[in-house]
Amino acid sequence: MDASVKEGRGTGGAAVFILIVFILLLGARSSRAQKGDGCGHTVLGVGSGSLASLGYPLSYPSNSVCEWEISVNTTHTILVRIADLDIDTNNCQVSYLRLYNGHGLGRTEIVKYCGGIKWRDAVIQSEGHQVTVQFMSGPHNNGRGLFLSYTSSQQTDLITCLEKGEHFSEAEFSKFCPAGCLTDFGEVSGTIPHGYRDSSPLCLAGVHAGVVSNTLGGQISVVSSKGIPHYESSLANNVTSVPGNLSPSLFTFKTSGCYGTLGLESGVVSDSQITASSEWEWGGHGKEPSVWGPTGARLKTPGRPWAAANSDIKEWIQVDLKKEKKITGITTTGSTLQEYQFYVSAYEVLYSHDGQQWKPYQGGSDKNKIFQGNTNYLQEVRNNFIPPIEARFIRICPLQWHQRIALKMELLGCQPYAAWPGTFHPAPPPPRRKSTVPPLQERTTHTPNIRNTTMPPHSHDEVALVAVLVPVLVVVLTTLVLVMVCSWLWKNRKSPEVTYDLPHWERTVWWKSMKQLLPSKLDGEDCVRYSSTARVDHQRPQVELAEYAQPLVTGTMASLGQRSTFKPEEADAPEYDAPIPPEHYHAYAEPLPASGTEYAMPIMIDRANHLSGGTLPFRGRGLVARTDSSQSASSAYDTPKSTSDQATLTDGQLYQVPQNTHNAPCQKKD
Repeated sequence: MDASVKEGRGTGGAAVFILIVFILLLGARSSRAQKGDGCGHTVLGVGSGSLASLGYPLSYPSNSVCEWEISVNTTHTILVRIADLDIDTNNCQVSYLRLYNGHGLGRTEIVKYCGGIKWRDAVIQSEGHQVTVQFMSGPHNNGRGLFLSYTSSQQTDLITCLEKGEHFSEAEFSKFCPAGCLTDFGEVSGTIPHGYRDSSPLCLAGVHAGVVSNTLGGQISVVSSKGIPHYESSLANNVTSVPGNLSPSLFTFKTSGCYGTLGLESGVVSDSQITASSEWEWGGHGKEPSVWGPTGARLKTPGRPWAAANSDIKEWIQVDLKKEKKITGITTTGSTLQEYQFYVSAYEVLYSHDGQQWKPYQGGSDKNKIFQGNTNYLQEVRNNFIPPIEARFIRICPLQWHQRIALKMELLGCQPYAAWPGTFHPAPPPPRRKSTVPPLQERTTHTPNIRNTTMPPHSHDEVALVAVLVPVLVVVLTTLVLVMVCSWLWKNRKSPEVTYDLPHWERTVWWKSMKQLLPSKLDGEDCVRYSSTARVDHQRPQVELAEYAQPLVTGTMASLGQRSTFKPEEADAPEYDAPIPPEHYHAYAEPLPASGTEYAMPIMIDRANHLSGGTLPFRGRGLVARTDSSQSASSAYDTPKSTSDQATLTDGQLYQVPQNTHNAPCQKKD
């Protein structure tokens, strides 16, 4: 293969490899959004988020670095608020916080914090929709490190996750809480009906109350009021409320009022509206078997709860609300019976409009949301649905439990403003399965530690960026490959001066070696003379006569049967004549093939009446071919004799035919 072709293919392969690597790096962009060994708590949402250095609020590590790449909608810029920055300021070269416009090599610096530069109450705004946050730490003795929050520019009232109720003196106000305020070090005091202590972080209390989502953030409307003498502890939305008393002031959240109960405790929901996959029957120690049916699943109702016949993830309990409702949350407990300490520690929620088609609740992400349930058999745990569910049927599917699946529950919500169209017909409940297996013989699953810090799905801007860049790269690389191929073809194009070339097999070494073994003239073939009086057919196109080989080399040759080639002298228009008619055809009159450099094959002379393929030893000097013309003895060719009816040819157009060196007459072909 030609070296240039190999080089072209190698360049094309390298280009394809670079394209594949670029696509893989672009697809792995989410993994590069946080890099370094100094990264701590991080939640990078679509429109907002929070991030901290490693170990915050304890001392951050020495000689570490972390970079976060933040992106929002392309039509917005980014607002950044620093909640806390406590670093060693002795050396600004190795300990600092930097914010950049953009990502990668083309980014430009916005601000650098170190030394005595004040950062409190500063709001940093980017020029575009991308920001890079870089936190660098050198050797130090102490310091909490970094904690900050961000959102898009449309949320001008952004606060950080560390803002508390006591930081605001207004009786009523509205603020935007970023995503990621559910931290390991944050805690709240208070409950939803009684309010939260002013020492509680606002956004963390909003997550506890179910007003905002930890993965999305959201707007909160706060109302301040006087304190109450006592607070009860509760677990809601993965946040534990710390009990306390004698708080001088507190705050509550103004909501839409859609957090009322939907009738399980009050009895508005009838027994026929509560169904389950199975129910457990157990009497124990020779007593009458008792049924732990779905009607016992009413919250705060004394007696046995609902318990499943088997302990597997195929069990469920569901409620038919008879019409579409806006469901904003759910409260669950365990068995509430000290002798049967059963409870569900994790579950999924499914909803349906007709009782046939069920959808898992995902909470604004692309994965099914897993709710953290109870940690004991007695305490109430509430989880809010953000965004709310609008459906007629709600189904609870336990995933993890202690000893046995058992629970009591209440649904929270209200009547939606616009009911779903159409009439829905619930499916008849499946037959209940019963079990008499003793409770302590069932398997026990461990209570999960579920933290709501998962990142939401990628922004559509990144998908659009990939959709634009990949076709552009493909077009550019294809153009480069075509340019290389065209340049190679132009470099190896045929010369315009070449009209004929040898066939492919004539150019191969194999054929050249085979020709050495073949005779130069077939047996019985006599020498021939070409007559210049032969006329060419009148239909043959009139072109210039062909140019034939130079005279035979008369020097010493080891073998008269060997062939050689000679490059013809260059002329103004080196063209060959068309072939003569078939009746005058001979192999020596055939033009050369139409490719390659044109060389002529000399005609070998048999000096001892041998075939032209034979060889003779050298016989000395003066070996000259005889002719019947009056030319000099140094020439081995003759010129055709002119006739009266044909014009005399010019010197460049004379046919020269080799003459037989023997006295035997040659056959003449006209």
